[in-house]
Amino acid sequence: MAMTMALATATGVAETSRWSMGSLKAALPSPPERFTFPTASSSSSSSATCGHRSLRLSVGLRKPELQFGSFSGLSPLNPLLSLGLSESTSFEHNFTVIDNGGRISAMRHGRKVPKLNRPPDQRKALLRGLTTQLLKHGRIKTTRARASAMRKYVDKMITLAKDGSLHKRRQALGYIYEKQIVHALFAEVPDRYGERNGGYTRIIRTLPRRGDNAPMAYIELV
Repeated sequence: MAMTMALATATGVAETSRWSMGSLKAALPSPPERFTFPTASSSSSSSATCGHRSLRLSVGLRKPELQFGSFSGLSPLNPLLSLGLSESTSFEHNFTVIDNGGRISAMRHGRKVPKLNRPPDQRKALLRGLTTQLLKHGRIKTTRARASAMRKYVDKMITLAKDGSLHKRRQALGYIYEKQIVHALFAEVPDRYGERNGGYTRIIRTLPRRGDNAPMAYIELV
């Protein structure tokens, strides 16, 4: 009788220690790519089976609010929307704006000399020609930008003529195209502008030019 009970006990132990491939696969953890966030419809509790034991876990996971959108190349289609900022349409909404009535502008680098839409050599030749024509005729019509640009060169030529020295005359001859205008300028300027210190020209605005609607002006000697 005792021998029969011992044999039955050994057979029971052998049956309990027997395992299968299905139980081994159930004991292994699931791959990370198969892990998904629980939705609102699904319950927050999940169960994991290990062998013949059942372990019930209650995990309260929340889906993250920030979702990264699709990318085109190296940049997102909409960086603000990809970060979950649906209410912001530009990065200006992320900064505090302080309005004290001031105005912020960039520095005027490279704007000391008016370019007049020409390279340096053509611009210098244009200003020399305009200065020559103004000293010859006393009044010319040109664009406002050219009139403002040539104004200081006309004043400089008159200042050289007021000095009257040979060195100043040669400097004027190197700038003005016509030699007769230089000699007439040095002869008339001391009597005409002897008591005036600067401000030898006057700019009078007129109607825009027909065709391209460029702003025009008359520039004349005072």
